[in-house]
Amino acid sequence: MRKPRHARTRTVLRPLAAAALAALAATFIPPLGTPAAQAAERESRPIYSYDKAIRESVWVDTGLDGDSDGRTDRVAVDIVRPGEPAQQGRRIPVIMDASPYYSCCGRGNESQKKTYDAAGKPVLFPLFYDNYFVPRGYATVLVDLAGTNRSDGCVDVGGRSDVQSAKAVVDWLNGRATGYTTRTGTATVTADWSNGATGMIGKSYDGTVANGVAATGVKGLKTIVPISAISSWYDYYFAKGAPLFDSGPDGLSDGVESDGAHARCAAVQRELVDGAPRNGDWTDLWTGRDYVPGADKVRASVFAVHGMQDLNVRTKHLGQWWNALADAGVERKIWLSQTGHVDPFDFRRAEWVSTLHRWFDHYLLGIDNGIEREPMADVERAPDRWATDRSWPPAGTRPTTLRPRSGQTPGVGVLGTEPAEPGATETFTDDPRLSEADWAARIDQPTAAKAGFATAPLTKDLRLAGSGTVTVTATPSTSSAHLSAVVVDLGPDTIRNYTGDAEGIRTLADRTCWGSGTAGDSGCFKRTEADTASVGYTVVSRGWADLGHWADDGKGRPLTPGKPYTITLDLAATDHIVPAGHRLALIVAGTDAGLIEPADTKPMVTVDLARIQARLPLTGGAPALARATAGTPADAATASPATASSGATVLKGVPEPRRQSRLPR
Repeated sequence: MRKPRHARTRTVLRPLAAAALAALAATFIPPLGTPAAQAAERESRPIYSYDKAIRESVWVDTGLDGDSDGRTDRVAVDIVRPGEPAQQGRRIPVIMDASPYYSCCGRGNESQKKTYDAAGKPVLFPLFYDNYFVPRGYATVLVDLAGTNRSDGCVDVGGRSDVQSAKAVVDWLNGRATGYTTRTGTATVTADWSNGATGMIGKSYDGTVANGVAATGVKGLKTIVPISAISSWYDYYFAKGAPLFDSGPDGLSDGVESDGAHARCAAVQRELVDGAPRNGDWTDLWTGRDYVPGADKVRASVFAVHGMQDLNVRTKHLGQWWNALADAGVERKIWLSQTGHVDPFDFRRAEWVSTLHRWFDHYLLGIDNGIEREPMADVERAPDRWATDRSWPPAGTRPTTLRPRSGQTPGVGVLGTEPAEPGATETFTDDPRLSEADWAARIDQPTAAKAGFATAPLTKDLRLAGSGTVTVTATPSTSSAHLSAVVVDLGPDTIRNYTGDAEGIRTLADRTCWGSGTAGDSGCFKRTEADTASVGYTVVSRGWADLGHWADDGKGRPLTPGKPYTITLDLAATDHIVPAGHRLALIVAGTDAGLIEPADTKPMVTVDLARIQARLPLTGGAPALARATAGTPADAATASPATASSGATVLKGVPEPRRQSRLPR
């Protein structure tokens, strides 16, 4: 299977202070995009009428016939754009969100759907992009992916049809594709109001499509803003062969397709079933839905946003995409929050709107506001407390090896730099009812379902930033086994409640408004605040695998009971500081309940301690680890207050993970 590439970093951006929003004034400036405007202004301003904006729908020909009806598919493109620039003979840039969710499921924290008037013209555009950016001289374009809402074709879940649905619109905006005034008619329409400069944005599936379109290298796509986005669809459904959900892409397609698509897309549905076997093998279907190899084709800048505790679109997607973009020299920026699968509009609203404004101004309007020279990374260190870095991962971050060994208490091991004695082992029995929450809460107790290892309390802070791996040699007692590796910060903290109902936020009753509005589209949204939890441990990163995929060739095999196998588990990308006084722990276990599906057997697994190693991305590398562990007892078990007192203390964490939705929303 494809391996992630390591990053080289470049600097990009620091967000404006939230107070800058209040300074936006509706005064006249020279037409944006002209040298006079760029010299005089450092941001676009709301000088155009929103209530008199042009609202229209166009159907763009994708050139594909996904539903095999003998006619190329047209995708519905709903547009809101200011009327004044066209009257002045000027062209404007586009902010595009291509989505399968505009009629089935909705967008944003309030699940907004598109609405239309009696004539079929768009009324409500979900989210704030139209309300805020149309008065500032942008068009907002919302695309129904093929097979959804008012579009032809079929949903193929990240494949050629999905990507071409949006790429064709970029081409139309640049005069390279044909648009029609109706879904079936022959009257054509051009985007003579567009200057061709397009920025794609979206959360989850929407951001995934932005990644896929960028990986085609299409001309005119100047920037993408993928939020909690997938970079490889195999990695959405499997972790090295271990299934993450109880169904494949056919279930997702069934959930988002229009009624008409259900009736005409049985063949595509069958291809999704046949091409995505539940054994976790890599197939041609997955190759066509892996955008990471296309990173070297990306022409657009990338502003990536992800929740480090996203258990739907896990941060493995971010890590491997980010590293590949770095290798390709793509200009980029990153925000990492403590939330789960949450849009930044709902965890850092004012700063997000301000930052996004500056980002689009620079990359779509060409305004020299210095954004590309500012720090690359914003990382949430505690609820609503953020820090910045000039590059990410920060300079000096290197893969550093930690090793487990036996401790003084059976089943309670030690994590450090010294290897275990040859022949030393730990054994656990897979219990699919238990999760990482159960394992971490009882890290200081010998329990049958996990092998746990911890350092002594650190004497200095230790930062993990980036993606890591854990290599395990395991001997199963049955013909199948699933493995989990979990990295944990042991110590008290207050964090976002990422396994709560809203994954780290709480929605309030009152609203704030972001831009202009109409009776049908107010631009006002419910406020949110951080939903927090006081904990005794924090899961930092995790990874999973089916041991039958030990050969790393994309194919699973039955295991021979009693035979050892070596496999490397990929840890999700993270950025976390383990503070002095806390302990760093590694847990190796079987099924992580709620996050992976169990194997068809419940094996006892023996792990060879001398052959386990965790390669963690530590800022400062091995010297930083040595400083953080200097002066601590050699055996973490003797240093643990929990084991020293009663041996039965249970640490408190967030509630255990729940089985995730199959919809990346």
